[in-house]
Amino acid sequence: MGPDPAARGGLRIGVQLPEVERHVTWAEYLAMARAAEEVGFDSVWVGDHLLYRADGREARGPWDAWSVLAAIAGTTERVRLGPLVACTAFAAPGLLARKAAAVQEISGGRLVLGLGAGWNETEFRAFGVPFDHRASRFAESFEIIRRLLAGERVTYQGRFERVRDAVLLPMPPTRPPLMIGSTGERVLRTALPHADAWNIWYDLYGNTPEGFAAESARITGLVREAGRRPSDVVRSATVFVALDGRGHDRPHTRDVRPVTGSPRAIADDLAELAAAGADEAILVVSPISEHAIRTLGDVVAAIGR
Repeated sequence: MGPDPAARGGLRIGVQLPEVERHVTWAEYLAMARAAEEVGFDSVWVGDHLLYRADGREARGPWDAWSVLAAIAGTTERVRLGPLVACTAFAAPGLLARKAAAVQEISGGRLVLGLGAGWNETEFRAFGVPFDHRASRFAESFEIIRRLLAGERVTYQGRFERVRDAVLLPMPPTRPPLMIGSTGERVLRTALPHADAWNIWYDLYGNTPEGFAAESARITGLVREAGRRPSDVVRSATVFVALDGRGHDRPHTRDVRPVTGSPRAIADDLAELAAAGADEAILVVSPISEHAIRTLGDVVAAIGR
């Protein structure tokens, strides 16, 4: 196993499993999750999406995130796991809270509940999910989810969501930490008074330590406005890593330069991200496979030296 986070200067390192880069079977997901645990990764993550369509490309979609997470939870022992991030629009808030509670129990308390408002209009339209008022819809869902997971009996009447005397049963022994995955002002102001962690996708900060530091400073300001200490919110970033030097199998929305090179070089880049304020780096890897994860075990070890 690799060194623990304390030995790496506090930087936790996770990895996202494949989403729609290619068709992946459960057997391969299982092999990758077990490999990540074996070589010392701290966490394993799966995307929560329904469908991708792009001009000139075949439509693609991943397996259901919560089904995969439950299976990984039951077949691993140490790694934390979670959705990166769960779209609150894809299920009624009470049902999403129940899914999270079940995975928290199955995993023995290793779930991190990443939540966001969603962004991919294609999948919303395809599956009949309303795409309007996403920040407002998120705010209502988030309140219900966090209160149910806190053990409250919840009655709530909003514009979009309503529950009456709802209670989460059975309750897991511990509440999963809540992580907000967003850069949107309204979503952040809704979540940061309560969230335990914040995550940003690599193209939204340019995949650079400088870009991350600037976005993290913004979060610090919002956390303080909410009456909390900046240290109350863990800072997490996805990091685009191209083991082949190109990363062509991972579509991204902006022209970002991937982190690449030897394990030592990648570890040095992650150390710079930690110096910029990151508590966690979740690697989004191209190409992503069991072999790639085992190769990156050298990065996990190198950053602790």
